[in-house]
Amino acid sequence: MTEKTDPGEMTALELGGLFRSGKLSPVEAARAALERIARFNAEVNAYCFVDERGALEAARKSEVRYADGRPLGPVDGIPSSIKDLTYAKGMPTRKGSFSVDPAKNPDVDAPFAQRMREAGAVLLGKTATPEFGWKGVTDNPVSGVTRNPWNPERTSGGSSGGAAVAAALNMGVLHQGSDAGGSIRIPAGFCGVFGMKPGFGRIPQWPPSAMTTLSHMGTLTRTVGEAAIFLNVVAMDDVRDFYRGGPFPEDWCAPLGLPLKGLRIAYSPTLGYASPAPDVLEATDRAAALAADLGARVERADPGFSDPAADFNVLWFAGAAAILDGIPEETRKKMDPGLTAIAEEGRKIPVVTYLKATAARSALSEIMAGFHEKYDVLLTPTLPLTAFAAGRNKPVGDPNGNWVDWTPFTYPFNMTQQPAASLPCGFGADALPVGLAIVAAKYEDKLVMRVAYALEKALRPCFPSRVGEAADNLINSRR
Repeated sequence: MTEKTDPGEMTALELGGLFRSGKLSPVEAARAALERIARFNAEVNAYCFVDERGALEAARKSEVRYADGRPLGPVDGIPSSIKDLTYAKGMPTRKGSFSVDPAKNPDVDAPFAQRMREAGAVLLGKTATPEFGWKGVTDNPVSGVTRNPWNPERTSGGSSGGAAVAAALNMGVLHQGSDAGGSIRIPAGFCGVFGMKPGFGRIPQWPPSAMTTLSHMGTLTRTVGEAAIFLNVVAMDDVRDFYRGGPFPEDWCAPLGLPLKGLRIAYSPTLGYASPAPDVLEATDRAAALAADLGARVERADPGFSDPAADFNVLWFAGAAAILDGIPEETRKKMDPGLTAIAEEGRKIPVVTYLKATAARSALSEIMAGFHEKYDVLLTPTLPLTAFAAGRNKPVGDPNGNWVDWTPFTYPFNMTQQPAASLPCGFGADALPVGLAIVAAKYEDKLVMRVAYALEKALRPCFPSRVGEAADNLINSRR
């Protein structure tokens, strides 16, 4: 393998090693990431705000620390991003909405951004999200459509679509996402990167999400190893988080490299009610077979619950109503009509209906707890299809009206608050990425990381990491 010389193509681990040896400067890495943003962002719209001055200033401080032999840790100097739902001091937090005043920048970091700065990460800017993160694709009235890095005519997924695209094109290396119904795993699956939704409460949230206990903070990276060092930095307690709780994993890197021998893995291609495309099943079947080859005891088994979409929608629509509460009618006219429509539905939901949905959520959690008494890990497709046309909320010809109808494998595990990830496992017939979902019981995040790392390594011969291939495709599409 030819040694990489372009810092814009390097992983966090590669950059860190070069920083420590003095062969590369964090300033050079920041400039390379900014160059890639300048090169690709106009086409894919991953970033809605770029802080070149702030990034270079942070990189220069990191350069001094490395020169003095006192880096702050493995993410010191690593180019990174924050999703535009999350406060980062000095950067606008528009949330993709004209209802947010761009002049009122937050004067404080949310816990995620604070931990990144404390660890020396170089924050490049903000990545795009749909308005208030309300749906499974990324477009908004303020900054427009975010496009798939493998084919700009297709969607990136959402709501952390900007972060996933930035990860795929290495427009920065470590990217923050959030996930209340699949918003990390959906774009990770469509864009061919690793998306980790830790168990609820692992990464503090402040200010709290309108989707309350459905919402998880997490990461989007090209590799599992990068996610592990990232999580070691951000999965720390914060007293501002109303939902704070433990235990916090002591070391996210510890499970990496552990064998799969003896693990009990259930593979459910449909969850008992979904209908994945044949090319998606081909890729996920192969990944499940690889887990068996690595020594895991793999069985086909469904968890035993019916589609919880109706109950999820009650919780989701109520959250949307809370978001729009107090926003003037004139301003609402400038908002995403899909968001205003579900908010209106949410406003009409009786309290009793909401409480019944909460009870259904509790019952679903009980089913999954029992399922994990028999199986350590559940594997499913991340999505039943590859990325569809950009600028749409759903695939062409889909008769259903809601984004959850085409993402049946993600939102159930927000209802149960379990750790879940999406790992690239192949390509569909249209040469677009397919993701494998990895789910473990509550507080068993280490099992997700263990399985993801082992399968990532095993999949490389049949599914190379393809670093740079998304960028190559994008460049070739211009010709």
